[in-house]
Amino acid sequence: MPAIFAYIVHRDGVADDSATELAAAAKRIDPAASPIALVAGNGPELDAACESARGQYSEIWKIANESLAYPNAELIRKALTKVLPIGSVLLVAHDQFGIDLGPGLSIKLNAAFVSDVVGIEKVEPSSLTLVRQEFGGQVSAHVRCDISSGVVITVRPGAFKPIDRPSLSGKVVDRSTEVGTLTAGRRYLETVMAEAGDVDITKHAILVSIGRGIQEEDNVGIAHELADALGAAVSCSRPVVDAKWLEQSRQVGSSGKTVKPKVYLACGISGAAQHLAGIRGNPFIVAINKNPRAPIFQVANVGIIDDILEFLPELTTKVREMHSVAAK
Repeated sequence: MPAIFAYIVHRDGVADDSATELAAAAKRIDPAASPIALVAGNGPELDAACESARGQYSEIWKIANESLAYPNAELIRKALTKVLPIGSVLLVAHDQFGIDLGPGLSIKLNAAFVSDVVGIEKVEPSSLTLVRQEFGGQVSAHVRCDISSGVVITVRPGAFKPIDRPSLSGKVVDRSTEVGTLTAGRRYLETVMAEAGDVDITKHAILVSIGRGIQEEDNVGIAHELADALGAAVSCSRPVVDAKWLEQSRQVGSSGKTVKPKVYLACGISGAAQHLAGIRGNPFIVAINKNPRAPIFQVANVGIIDDILEFLPELTTKVREMHSVAAK
């Protein structure tokens, strides 16, 4: 089995939650492997990010360059091409950055490319059989790819649960000198933060999140009632925002907010990759959907097959009864 690498995204000196998920995916490919983390950037934040990744990886390759102060996929493609050994397996989170980075990098490396992977079915010396979802998660495709020349794999956030194991003390290896001068046709201008709205869903430990299954605007109130009973906030998937039933600041997903609650109730949400990309931190996911084949059930800790319009009011009643008993 070739060497396995994981590209680690970081912000403000902290490695993204996907770092632990990519380490888990690497172990599924080769339980005996010691995957190597790739961390690029510049300045003190890069050093801090390398430190935060040491617990999951036995070795971290540090790529420092002034032009990488902001993560530009065009530049990082050039940098990784210069440091990655031929024939490597590279894991990248399937988020906005990974979608930008992965395809072009596989071409530069002359490697195979498989996107949005949710499972690893079979491992052979020169090939991998990977599972990805198509048609909105209604179909699981089993893709066999030749990895003799290497492969770039983007891994769906949340598809691989972090492994509980003793923290590692990985060594940091500086590979910056191998990169040289980096230039790109695009450059970073500024970061524009989205407005928080009346409720900041990123600050809540419990989220009651609704999707297309809520059916109409008049039904949104039942989610608010459950949230009030639980001390939670109401969030949603994109179709609810597109229908203008809730404001965009409550949207979870790749085009909305990234949230890290302790408990996430996915109510009438199919579980498309774009939505799951916004759920981080390995929360306890409760999925309620009347479609037993909904992709959300594949990542949920608890799955309930029911109509949310009937189930949520019943759950609200039970929660309030429990509070009433506890108060006596």
